[in-house]
This record gives sequence, C-alpha cells and structure tokens, in this order.
Amino acid sequence: MSGAPREVLGGQAAGDERRLEAALRPRSLEEFVGQSDVRGNLQVFIRAARERGDALDHLLLCGPPGLGKTALAHVVAIEMGAPLRATSGPVLERPGDLAALLSNLEAGDVLFVDEIHRLHPAVEEILYPAMEDFHLDLLIGQGPGAQSVRLDLPRFTLVGATTRAGLLTAPLRDRFGYVARLDYYPQDDLVAILERGSERLGLRLDPEAAAVIGARARGTPRIALRLLRRVRDFAEVEGAGSRIEPRIARFALERLGVDTEGFDPLDRALLRTLIEKFDGGPVGLDTLAAALGEDRGTVEDLIEPYLLQAGFLERTPRGRLATRAAWDHLGVVPPEPASGQRRLF
Repeated sequence: MSGAPREVLGGQAAGDERRLEAALRPRSLEEFVGQSDVRGNLQVFIRAARERGDALDHLLLCGPPGLGKTALAHVVAIEMGAPLRATSGPVLERPGDLAALLSNLEAGDVLFVDEIHRLHPAVEEILYPAMEDFHLDLLIGQGPGAQSVRLDLPRFTLVGATTRAGLLTAPLRDRFGYVARLDYYPQDDLVAILERGSERLGLRLDPEAAAVIGARARGTPRIALRLLRRVRDFAEVEGAGSRIEPRIARFALERLGVDTEGFDPLDRALLRTLIEKFDGGPVGLDTLAAALGEDRGTVEDLIEPYLLQAGFLERTPRGRLATRAAWDHLGVVPPEPASGQRRLF
C-alpha cells in the first residue's frame, strides 16, 4: 500500500506547502470562505474587543488538518491590527522556552500555538497563570536559595490550534474564552476557494472544472488547493496552458488515483478488503489493519476519518462495518442475509 498517493489527499501540509499556502491565505474575515458560524461569532468578538480597546479573549480552534486553523489565526491578528507570533506545542520543550516567548510579547499581540495538545505538562503549568491573570511565576536558582519571582505580562491573545481536542487537559481547555470547531467544507465553499486561488495563481479555471476538483477534495481547502496545483501541472504540459478545462481536470485526477468521491487507492483498498474478505463486517480494527497490510495507527488516524465522515464506514461495538454506500461505490452487490438474520444496513 506504500505506493498510494496519501501525500495528495492528506490534510497535513507537506514540504514547502506552507509557503505556498501563505500566498493564497485570506486577508480578512470577509474574505475567509466557509465556517459561517465561527466567522460570524469572531466578527462580533473582534469588533467588541476593538471598541473596548482590549485584547481579544483567548481562542481555541479545533478540527481536522487542512481546514484553515492557521489561516484563521492570521486573519484574527490582521483584524485586531496586531502582530502574530507563531510557534507550536512540540517546539516548546521547557518552561523557559515559553517564558522567553511570553516575556517578549507586547500589549494586544496574538500568540499562535499550533498542535497545542502536544505541550509538555511542565510548559502547560506556567501557561495557566499567563492566560488567566497575565503573569508568570518563575523560579530563580535551585535548592534552598531558590526564589519565586512574579513577572507581569501585557494583555495578549492566545490562539491555540489542535486536531485532537480530546487530548487537551480540562484546565487548559477551560481557560479559552471561545472554542471554535471547524467542520469539513461543502462543495460550493470549496469551489469559491478554488476560484480565488486560481486568480492568485494566474490561472483560468472553468466553473465546471472547479466543481470537478471541489467534489474530490474531501471537504478540505488544503486538499482542494493542492489538487488545483497538480491539475495546473497537467494543464501546462498536456492541456491548454494556464486554462483548466473539465476534461484536463478529470484526466489529471484520474492519473492521481483520486476518484469521484475523493478516495485514493488506500481508501478503496480498505473498503474492498472489508467487503471482499469480511463480507462488509463488522470486523475488529486490528484484524482489518492486518488484512490491509497497514498498522493500526495508519488505519485509525489517516484512512478512517474521512470514510466515516462521508458515510462509507461505521464504527460499531463489534467492529468496522461497510455501509451500503461503500458497496455501491465499489459496484459490489451485497449478499442476501442468511435465513433468520437481518441486513445490517
């Protein structure tokens, strides 16, 4: 399964993709497409904070990779007229790392911590008073002569981002003034994102081609823009240059192994294994992973989430179960249930 193009349909940024994303990033809440409830609430909170002349309450952004958490953090800083200082949970290895960062903040600054669920517990401990009371409690020296020093901090806004909200400790989660859950995007929003991205890339994207790409982007802007760039490559070499037509979009996506539902070979392999080897399930995760030739973590973290969200897979107390949509997508007719049994879908 190692040849499957998971790098094309994965939500995580790859290589120099963050630099490319920065050029396509929205510059205001008005320009930010999708997540209407979150965007509307932020407009109110930001306007209220600006009218009070105060820092915005701390903000936690949750959701799968590629949905715009980093972009939204940048937009919040722009709307507040404040600089954004960015870091990530794994980078802050020691309390001193966070203390140095916090002590250099100025009033109103926005501190963005990506993967905040990966903070070291000792680092997280000194973050609590910084978020709640805007001060740091530092221990100077060691042994009996050690002294505790309190350092006052300016009022700042912490924007945390996480793909695993369940891994956050309750004390940390409770210190955020607003917790926003970002959901997968409908196709219309992805088409609008693709149209804006094509303009900035100097491309002519036919509306039907945008719909073709948007339908296969797994509800994720990062994947939509990644597919757009790959389709652009095919258009420049085998198509009409900077113009992307529906024909070349379909051709490119087929070459990339991305089908009409946005599934790649690894997605289809899981569904086919579940259906052909286990009659659609239910089957335990470890058994399914072994039959697929992948480890449990790959199946649970990389393959399953979108199949579950799209309604092609179910988790049941007895194991994983292929839905009727999975059978139909693979063109396989479900077997008739044995006498006295009922079909599970």
